[in-house]
Amino acid sequence: MLWTIIAVLLVLWLLGVLAMPGLGSIVHILLVIALIVLVYQLLTGRRVA
Repeated sequence: MLWTIIAVLLVLWLLGVLAMPGLGSIVHILLVIALIVLVYQLLTGRRVA
């Protein structure tokens, strides 16, 4: 589930940077939050099905 969210945010971020520079910053913030959650999950070693 988390990998799906990260993939969707990455695609939206790329679209925002290329097509809509004004909205790219908002999606960029969401992408950074998703990466922080991913790193936290990897460091704690918890598995979510």
